[in-house]
Amino acid sequence: MPTWLTTIVLLTCSNIFMTFAWYYHLKFKTWSMLVAILASWGIAFFEYVLQVPANRIGHVSHGGPFTAPQLKIIQEGLTLTIFAGFSLLVLGERLRWTDWAAFALIMAGVTVGMLGKGSTPVPP
Repeated sequence: MPTWLTTIVLLTCSNIFMTFAWYYHLKFKTWSMLVAILASWGIAFFEYVLQVPANRIGHVSHGGPFTAPQLKIIQEGLTLTIFAGFSLLVLGERLRWTDWAAFALIMAGVTVGMLGKGSTPVPP
């Protein structure tokens, strides 16, 4: 699998875990704040297990094709895409037209951020 695709797959999987960590507890009104925090931390652990390798594999300093800003921009694009599905399928909340408009503007920023080549690797 090409490095860029490995990076995207790992970032996608990590973002699925993080979306669950941040928002899944909203379905459980009876959970105390402490239970919600601990459950979220437990889920977020797996996000980090995937996110850290994705960023290291994908970064130019480790032979990958992306700069750090590009990795963050990709992550934000994935966040919006995954969250839109999560909101509808898991929380049962439809996005309003204003949400879609905001997402479109952010995705336009993602597109601009991905233009051009990556920077040269930082020397060790």
